[in-house]
Amino acid sequence: MRFQDAAKDGRAVVYAGIQSDALVARAASLLADATAAQRVLARAVMNGESIDPVGWTTMFPGLFGAAVPAGPERDASAAILAVSLEVADRGEQVRSQFRGAIVEELTAILLGRRVGAAAVRRERRILFDGVPAEIHPYDVTVERDAELEAYDCKWGARGINADVLYQLDDARTHAADEDVRLEVALVVFDAGRSCAVRLAAQTAPHEGTRVVTLETLDQLAAGPA
Repeated sequence: MRFQDAAKDGRAVVYAGIQSDALVARAASLLADATAAQRVLARAVMNGESIDPVGWTTMFPGLFGAAVPAGPERDASAAILAVSLEVADRGEQVRSQFRGAIVEELTAILLGRRVGAAAVRRERRILFDGVPAEIHPYDVTVERDAELEAYDCKWGARGINADVLYQLDDARTHAADEDVRLEVALVVFDAGRSCAVRLAAQTAPHEGTRVVTLETLDQLAAGPA
């Protein structure tokens, strides 16, 4: 088993430009230290609903209400709202790409806190002897000695489909065939219940695939429960 950089085709070149946009890094950095409620706010706003900033503050009294004192947490909520509105203001197609890039960058940041940034790689293929290589690379990988992990990242539960589940499970089983332990996981910036409902409708194997949801993102930094 070995890792390889993904081919730099046209799609990859265009997406790399989005991944390197300062807005992606800024949003992911804020979300890495966010509370669960702040991450729910970010998801709601970035979905692109036409609601002005005052409307959002009204909808989240636990973050912006009169009972919330001035201070770092309220300031962080305001910063997350501002950056989320910037994403929401992008056109529909561009907004979708930015959201995906933000989830990937957030995943990389949190994993880096556990294994070190140098061990976290992006857009990598996993190759096995005698097995045709997958066309699509894994969004984020951990490549450090015995800690080998592969992650696909999705903005919402709708992104959970048979293709991604088969790809992750195939990688895990092929690695096991070579006596290598490879942890595979889906990171979904959506509620756990939504992911569970989506998974229940899937027939593709996923018992060996960990699903990290909006509520459990911090497990990426702490390690599997």
